[in-house]
Amino acid sequence: MEIMVFPDEEFLARKAAAFIAREAWESVEARGWFTLAVSGGKTPWKMLRHLAGEDLPWESLSIIQVDERVAPSGGPDRNLTGLKECLLGPSPLRPEQILAMPVEQQDIELAAREYARALRGIAGTPPQLDLVHLGLGSDGHTASLVPGDPVLDVADRDVALTGTYQGRMRMTLTFPLINRARRILWLVAGSGKADALSRLKSGDDSIPAGRIAREQAFILADSAAAGFAGLHAH
Repeated sequence: MEIMVFPDEEFLARKAAAFIAREAWESVEARGWFTLAVSGGKTPWKMLRHLAGEDLPWESLSIIQVDERVAPSGGPDRNLTGLKECLLGPSPLRPEQILAMPVEQQDIELAAREYARALRGIAGTPPQLDLVHLGLGSDGHTASLVPGDPVLDVADRDVALTGTYQGRMRMTLTFPLINRARRILWLVAGSGKADALSRLKSGDDSIPAGRIAREQAFILADSAAAGFAGLHAH
């Protein structure tokens, strides 16, 4: 696990976009395709806006959702809303290149199975994503893998449902799928994330984030998160 520290959130978002662009070109050169799983949030939306302006092999991309709230389509609670606003229009990405989690379906368990099946169609059996972008909660959660939720113990499914967290049930990628990824990119900003970042860096598996594979992981943090965590670039 390598950590890179940048002066502020805007600089961090820009560097993350450049990191993804490099990974995209390498993946397309090696395998002809690039599968990118994206988490939601304020810093990721900044990253995606920068990504929209990068030179990318856009026609060879598939965008996967790391997690999604069970909420009405088009609403501010939905990660898909931000994802579309950042990439569709500002970039050459086509709508069909975004694999949206089908959280509007009445049978949500079936919807999770369908999403897992769609991932197998894109990324093989079992699916191996090229890059998974993750955020870090102050409570140590990542994706919608939150402390105390039974979803943490799911070992036989790549996509699962959570209990209610912050008022919403979620659909999320699980540890097995995330940990098969060729590359994991953590984006961590703000002093409120410092304690969780310190625990992540030390390999504390008592928090959900600490159970993510470390060998292929890169942490990009701003100076507020890293400084308060007592971490430095190396």
